[in-house]
Amino acid sequence: YITEVVISTDCKEIEEVAVKYGAKSPFLRPEHLATDNAKAVDNYIYVVDRMNKEFGYDVKDFVVLQPTSPLRKLEDIDGSIELFKGKNADSVISYTEELHPIEWHKYITDEGKFENIFEERLINRQEIKKSYFPNGAVFVFDYEFIKQRKYFSDNSYAYIMPRFRSVDVDTIEDFKYIEFLMKGGYE
Repeated sequence: YITEVVISTDCKEIEEVAVKYGAKSPFLRPEHLATDNAKAVDNYIYVVDRMNKEFGYDVKDFVVLQPTSPLRKLEDIDGSIELFKGKNADSVISYTEELHPIEWHKYITDEGKFENIFEERLINRQEIKKSYFPNGAVFVFDYEFIKQRKYFSDNSYAYIMPRFRSVDVDTIEDFKYIEFLMKGGYE
């Protein structure tokens, strides 16, 4: 379903590698959208706006594939797009099952004490409804919807992926775990 890959980066080296492998890079990301405090949604809007206004595109919906989720497969991308099209959705975002009940989560204070996030209830894991979290692998957005700076509406859907393809690289430990999975061919 994807007809063109456009990279958004502020790094010339990353741009060169992406272009070498077939991506397009009509411009580098401006500095204000490449900081730790920059919101991804602002970059999405910036890129699509520029592509539409300056490069003759007419992007109505688009897919975001973050490089920090290298274990997703073509079936995950196509499945997300098919769900998006089939439901005429505002957005489809890939999720995976949380293995531990979110009700068990706590904040820990600077002193090391527990602070409740949720109302405390002592119940077994089997009694709690399954929950899911975003895995960062696939985002499909309606452009008019994302311009509202929202990811979710009443017309948004989850594409559920298995845990072993849902590792998102945020730490060196995540990176090493992905290397381990890729070397072992785990499926």
